[in-house]
Amino acid sequence: MAIPLLLLLLVLCSASADEYGDELLRARVGEREWMVSVRRRIHAHPELAFREHRTAALVREELERLGLSTRAVAGTGVVADVGSGAAPFVALRADMDALPLQELVEWEHKSKVDGVMHACGHDVHTAMLLGAAKLLSSRCISYDNLISEGVLDGVEAIFAMHVDYRIPTGVIAAHPGPTQAAVCFFDAKIEGGLGYLCELEKPLMLPLTSLNLEVVEGQAAVHRCKGAVDTKGEDYPMYPAVVNDEKLHRHVEDVSRRLLGPDEVEPGEKIMAGEDFAFYQQLIPGVMFGIGIRNEKVGSVHSAHNPYFFVDEDVVEGQAAVHRCKGAVDMKVEDYPMYPAVVNDERLHRYLEDVGRGLLGPGKVRPGEKIMAGEDFAFYQQLVPGIMFGIGIRNEKAGSVYSVHTPYFFVDEDVIPVGAALHAAIAELYFIEGSSLNKDS
Repeated sequence: MAIPLLLLLLVLCSASADEYGDELLRARVGEREWMVSVRRRIHAHPELAFREHRTAALVREELERLGLSTRAVAGTGVVADVGSGAAPFVALRADMDALPLQELVEWEHKSKVDGVMHACGHDVHTAMLLGAAKLLSSRCISYDNLISEGVLDGVEAIFAMHVDYRIPTGVIAAHPGPTQAAVCFFDAKIEGGLGYLCELEKPLMLPLTSLNLEVVEGQAAVHRCKGAVDTKGEDYPMYPAVVNDEKLHRHVEDVSRRLLGPDEVEPGEKIMAGEDFAFYQQLIPGVMFGIGIRNEKVGSVHSAHNPYFFVDEDVVEGQAAVHRCKGAVDMKVEDYPMYPAVVNDERLHRYLEDVGRGLLGPGKVRPGEKIMAGEDFAFYQQLVPGIMFGIGIRNEKAGSVYSVHTPYFFVDEDVIPVGAALHAAIAELYFIEGSSLNKDS
């Protein structure tokens, strides 16, 4: 399966450090109407991944109107070169694909394609990058056919942003190092015979764990500070604690000793991590236990939630055997690529924060968060250092309060000129500071 390259802007120009900020901010306002109109055209005619033929044609048309040369890549991807041709070279990336969702937001530019919607903001990403191309092309000399083989040949850094409904419009958030999860698709098949359900001797228990919020205020008071807790109940469910049923715990130990041997059963440990198995335990007694996967010979030695995590597939057969079943794993590598983790370059992270503070103001740059979602931007980072960061779209007045990948997702369009100016500033200033950045790395 090919990697969706989508829209990539290769920027090759130079600029004066003391002039870029005010000029870009003025220009973004002047181009807002055009950028918003482009976004709305894309939003009304969404296309699924690798089928973005209409979108790609629109992008090429707008870029060529700016006097920029374009070329097609990966079927529906578009690449354009901007600049004088002098190193260093920087890549700016945006995704263009929509999702298989029915839009439920009633507005003038609602999706005209049944069952397909731009529910992840990729229409906004594309409009912002087109805006950046227009801002940059007015300040740089176009240079055609610079890269003849390989889109990222000679590129020193690549940047991308993604809209984030959790933070206010125009605020950016970035995280250095691993920031989005590695992803793979697999089928785990377990076959067994008929079983039975035991009759429970004791009444159903509903254990809950509560958080004493006063401890935060008390701990803060010790340090002569004020403390408060925001539990984020609207965005994330409150997870109860996993509380294993003692009778079932003894049952699992007895079965495992008979099946695996007494030396293969060890006491578990309490861990400070949430687990949605706890929700099942609100309805019926249960037990959750760990099964080892550590195997140095196959490389199964790294912890979960990091880009090097690897599973010894024999664990599925072992887990099935505990329940007197047969198990096997199909990794689905032919149908779905195994996504590496998004790992943001620390040097580029610091650079991004500096640019963001200078352009937007120090209060508009925040620490980002790690999220357990995959992102194909990670494939670019396999070839060149890069950073992906979030840009806020939350605006209650505009109705931009819903999560991505939902039919009510709606974007505050005021983010578009901000994102375009930020793209342009990131690229231009890199040419000025690129050599010093490389020395610091």
